[in-house]
Amino acid sequence: MGQVLPCLPSPSAGSRSKLPLNMDNIIMLTDSYKVSHYVQYPEGTDEVYSYYESRGFDSSCVAGHPTVCFFGLQYFIKRYLEGPVVTMEKIQAAKAFFDLHFVGTGAKFNLDGWMHILKAHGGCLPIEIKAVAEGTEVPTSTVLFTLKSTDPKCYWLTNYLETLLVQVWY
Repeated sequence: MGQVLPCLPSPSAGSRSKLPLNMDNIIMLTDSYKVSHYVQYPEGTDEVYSYYESRGFDSSCVAGHPTVCFFGLQYFIKRYLEGPVVTMEKIQAAKAFFDLHFVGTGAKFNLDGWMHILKAHGGCLPIEIKAVAEGTEVPTSTVLFTLKSTDPKCYWLTNYLETLLVQVWY
């Protein structure tokens, strides 16, 4: 059930570079307010554990269904999270964008955090995902997958990736 993503070259790594920068840069694929969240966690935080579930079912509503068939996570893992997805070029591009985006707000891009991922993990994201087997039908409000960082210095990464991973439902 649990899967620690190995730092191996993705079979589609060559095709990634042909995409527009904003769609190819994992650092850019988040809500802009989450970029500065790393400073908002309590001092000493070294782990954030997130879970994703489908919304509940209300039998009094005309729409909806009491179960959900979970699928789509493997696509996002292979497309966005597998292999060395953080590079110096992507860090520099994201820093330039967010420095301009945050002018006058006091918010700061987490340069040290992304550099740590690049240097300590070779650009691979230090995350662990545990999930229901794809294609499984489960009751609504069941946890479909969990996510946590495997590096205490990257506790902030768990919720940073939320914006991308909730697209499994779109």
